[in-house]
Amino acid sequence: MKSKKWVFSIAFPAILISCATVPLTGRKQINLVGDSQINTSAAQSYRQLLSDPSTKVITGTSDARSVQRVGDKLAVSIENFLKANGYGNQYHFQWEFNLIQSKEINAWCMPGGKVAVYSGILPITRDDAGLATVMGHEIGHAIARHSAERISQQMAAQAGGAVVGAAASDKSQTTQAIVNQLYGVGGQLVLLRYSRNQESEADRLGLIFMAMAGYDPNYAVLFWERMAAQNKGGTPPEFLSTHPTDQTRIQDIKNSIPEAIKYYHHQ
Repeated sequence: MKSKKWVFSIAFPAILISCATVPLTGRKQINLVGDSQINTSAAQSYRQLLSDPSTKVITGTSDARSVQRVGDKLAVSIENFLKANGYGNQYHFQWEFNLIQSKEINAWCMPGGKVAVYSGILPITRDDAGLATVMGHEIGHAIARHSAERISQQMAAQAGGAVVGAAASDKSQTTQAIVNQLYGVGGQLVLLRYSRNQESEADRLGLIFMAMAGYDPNYAVLFWERMAAQNKGGTPPEFLSTHPTDQTRIQDIKNSIPEAIKYYHHQ
């Protein structure tokens, strides 16, 4: 075993140097791309989406205010937690929360805290607790740096085993190309589809984040049960692509509630 680890460290020096730890879950991950690079590219894609003539951002309505209110509570709670636990210098988020008119049942958070909620999901969220479930989950992807992890995996795959260090050393061009591909910079916005393991991790983080923000994590079960009802007899919404099965997700969430409830303080 020791010899195998030694060979691995020689072949993949950049990977070992660029390991990161996900807050709260403690999972180790490969990270070959800097936050500033991916955040800048993601913010550019976000601006392009909002300024696109086909995109209608909803403002001034009770729904838009709910999205902003829940987002603000989540952001403040998460920022306070990160600072209190030594992660404050590792995250530089410029939070934005927008409600977009669309029939899609969808929501997402880009690296750097750029969040969008589609109006098509509101009949399922129903209230602030439902919104906190969705937005907490999507922010969980950003806090866990799942985008950077996927980009790093693509960098490693494109570079090939023994030369991954060389690819990582030229991050400015390699990273930009992959980010442009994944987020559609200069073209139609293309959002990442995360793996099932990353989805489960975002579920766990989302429960904790909504609890920190003063929302009872037990309400997450009700939201996911309503979401599961959307899948019967048809193709699952984009929001559920590459996600765990409904039954697995709901059971895992129930199992994670005791952990999340420790962070819950009713506001």
